[in-house]
Amino acid sequence: MKFFKIDIVQKSEYETLVDLWEASVRATHHFLKEEDIHYFRPLVLNTYLDAVELRCARNKQGKILGFLGVAEQNLEMLFIHPENRGMGIGKKLLDYAIIALEVQKVDVNEQNEQALGFYRNQGFEVVGRSALDGSGKPYPILHMKLK
Repeated sequence: MKFFKIDIVQKSEYETLVDLWEASVRATHHFLKEEDIHYFRPLVLNTYLDAVELRCARNKQGKILGFLGVAEQNLEMLFIHPENRGMGIGKKLLDYAIIALEVQKVDVNEQNEQALGFYRNQGFEVVGRSALDGSGKPYPILHMKLK
């Protein structure tokens, strides 16, 4: 992937984001049950996307390759479509979030070892742990902060 640009997201693109979210979660969050994905999907679409400042990576044709959401210097979401993983899109989005949106923190599912390694490689360190996720489900969350 030689070219992509970071852009704002329109509300009319939320359905596209949720489809990308689901594809990404299925490729990386193997610890989630099918009913968890069905539980979270409408929350992402109807609640979570509106609660954050969104940015996306688009190719030359305008297709969204990945996206992030930030609230109060916390990276709330960063999802890359499985077809586009390993191309530097996540790193570029994260760099943008740190510089332009002043991200200092991120919460990561403890079982998502790929994400944990990614954030450690980008300069984040674990500073805390919660036994339950934000919805009260038994998926431990690691709280990370930029060193």
